[in-house]
Amino acid sequence: MTVEPPSTGPILVERRGPTTVITLNRPHRNNAWTGRMHAAYRQALQDAEDDPRCRVIVITGAGRSFCVGADAAALDRHAERGGYDPGVDETSLANPGYGVRDDFDADFAHHFGLRTPVIAAVNGAAAGVGMVLACYADLRIAADDARFTTAHGRLNLPAEYGLSWLLPRMIGVGRAMDVLLSSRVIGAGEALELGLVNRVVPAEDLLDAAVELAEQLAGTVSRRSLAETKRQIYTDLHRDLRSSVEEAGALLDEMMGEADFGRGLASMTDRSARPFAEPAAEELPR
Repeated sequence: MTVEPPSTGPILVERRGPTTVITLNRPHRNNAWTGRMHAAYRQALQDAEDDPRCRVIVITGAGRSFCVGADAAALDRHAERGGYDPGVDETSLANPGYGVRDDFDADFAHHFGLRTPVIAAVNGAAAGVGMVLACYADLRIAADDARFTTAHGRLNLPAEYGLSWLLPRMIGVGRAMDVLLSSRVIGAGEALELGLVNRVVPAEDLLDAAVELAEQLAGTVSRRSLAETKRQIYTDLHRDLRSSVEEAGALLDEMMGEADFGRGLASMTDRSARPFAEPAAEELPR
C-alpha cells in the first residue's frame, strides 16, 4: 500500500493506497473549529475528490478529540459582532460537491454531492460542528470512548447546519427530538443503539478499522457504483419512488456496458476477490 507523508496546518492530508485520510489538526485545542480550518477542510475535500487515485475519504481528529465544536475565541468574536463572523473570505472557499443539486450547495450539505464516499472515524468528543461533520459523513465508526453532543441548546442557539433535517432521517423523529432538544452527551454505545454510528471499536484500533473498511469498499465495489449509489440515496430523500426506479433502470442499462461490469462479473465465483483493488486505466494519475 502506498503511503504518502501528511501535509501540515490545521488539516493534515495523507494518502494510504486508495484512501485519503483527512485529519483535523488542532490537538492543543481539541480540534476546535475555526474559519481557517473550515477553509482548509473544504480544500482538502476538493483535492481528494479531484485525485483519480482516491476512492474513499476518511476523516478523523488528531489527539484525543474528533472536534469539540467552534473555537471559544471564534464564539467570542461572534458575540462581539452580535452575529456570525466566518473569519475567512467566504467567496474564496473551495466548493467540493457543489453543482449536483441546489439542495446540496450549502455548508456541510455539500458532502452529499461528493462522488467519493466519506467515513468519519470519530475519536473522543464530537460536539457542535464536530457532531455535524460526523453526521454528514456517509458512514461513521466510533472509538469506544467517543462522545457526541449537539451542544447548541446550552448556548441559546438553534440546531445547526441542517441537523434538524438530517437527524430525523438518520435515527427517527422521536430519537432526534431527544438528541436535539436536550443537547445531552451520548456515549459510543448509545450512539450505536440509536443508529447514529455504524460501528464501535476500541480506540486504539479506530483509524486502522476505518482504513480497512475504506480499502474493502475500494477493492470490492467499482468507483462508479460507489458514486452512483451514494448520489441515488441522497437524491431519493428528495424525490418520489417512481423517479428512483426509472433512473435506476436507465443507469443499469448504461453501466452494464462498462468494463467494470465485466471485471465484477468475472469475480463472482471467488468471494475473496477484490476486482477493483487496482484502478482502471482511466483512474490512473497522468
